[in-house]
Amino acid sequence: MTEQLLIKNASQIVTPLGKTARKGAAMKDVKIYENQSILIEDGKIKAIGQDPNWEKQVPAEKQLNAQGKAVLPGFVDSHTHLVFGGYRPDEFLWRMSGMSYMEIMERGGGILNTMKATRAASEEELVDHALDHLKKMLAMGVTTVEAKSGYGQDHDTEIRQMKAVRELNKRQPIELVSTFLGAHAVPPEFAGRGDDFLEFLIHDVMPEVAQDHLAEFCDVFCEKGVFSIEQSRHLLTEARKMGFKLKIHADEIVSLGGAELAGELHATSADHLLHASDAGIKAMAENGVVSTLLPTTAFCLKEPFARTREMIDAGCAVALATDFNPGSGFTFSVPLMIGLAVIYMGMSAEEAITALTLNGAAAVDRADRIGSLEAGKQADLVILQYPSYKFLPYHTGVNIVETVVKNGKVVHQNA
Repeated sequence: MTEQLLIKNASQIVTPLGKTARKGAAMKDVKIYENQSILIEDGKIKAIGQDPNWEKQVPAEKQLNAQGKAVLPGFVDSHTHLVFGGYRPDEFLWRMSGMSYMEIMERGGGILNTMKATRAASEEELVDHALDHLKKMLAMGVTTVEAKSGYGQDHDTEIRQMKAVRELNKRQPIELVSTFLGAHAVPPEFAGRGDDFLEFLIHDVMPEVAQDHLAEFCDVFCEKGVFSIEQSRHLLTEARKMGFKLKIHADEIVSLGGAELAGELHATSADHLLHASDAGIKAMAENGVVSTLLPTTAFCLKEPFARTREMIDAGCAVALATDFNPGSGFTFSVPLMIGLAVIYMGMSAEEAITALTLNGAAAVDRADRIGSLEAGKQADLVILQYPSYKFLPYHTGVNIVETVVKNGKVVHQNA
């Protein structure tokens, strides 16, 4: 029996169009339907329009009146560190007082702090920890989330983090996309032996991850003092041989050449990019790499934002994501991210919507089925409390999502 849902009389239905990322100037091209409806059948969009027969066909209890409200695709948070143990509030305040990263490390802080807490946590504890965050992300209209490992940096904890992601996919409605980030830092047991650590990951961890389908992507923290361009190239090349798609933490702290490497390897995305060079921007644009920008992290670190306008003007496909993590950016606030993108990064409201929907979907290789509101695509959408998408940046930092639909089912309604 066909399962139906009708979103009727929407003031606006606003969406980018297509099954691939929108690049450059095309990012601002969004389709706006005025006073139209969306017919959903068996979890997919059947049609967008205004047909009086739809109300007769769909049971009254399966109809949502969106009069005076705007409808958009569900938001895709394409870069998070969702599964971890412990918190680091003291470090945040130390950093605000001017303490350097190395000073924080000397006090036992940094990634190694979270590594210790995550290694000590059971799978069930990791799942419970993440579930609470996912409920709040759902309330902000997020329907798909990328979740990285990387806080174990050993065999057992990395596997446990990714098994937690798999379990989370069963327990709540947000679709999680798993990424292996074992190469997040060099753990103490491999201090001074980064090459040996990578070989350990390649031979002792990644084959099991691939065989058990625990992760779809492989990522690496390509950064000065962490993993070099040569090391990152080696790891990602081996990852591709095992069937992983590629992501890369690139040029966050210095202009190392991570964006260029992402272009060379035709990675699905390069993320952070606060210090991406002109050559790196060109390489991403020419090689179809999604440039995933993380404004809340730059904000929390009091760093300059990525050169967003240069990237868009050069023809890049820009995505926005929160980088939710317990250290540099303990926030998954979509409203804050939209505000930062429009107010400080020079993005138009239309570009920000594209970046958070279709281009976010492309950053997790799902633009062919989510990220836009079109016939045949999965019915992931949000209904706002206001009649126009322009209220997203205008009502700055405030969550204005009223209803969230995932796979054609209402999964959350804010009071």
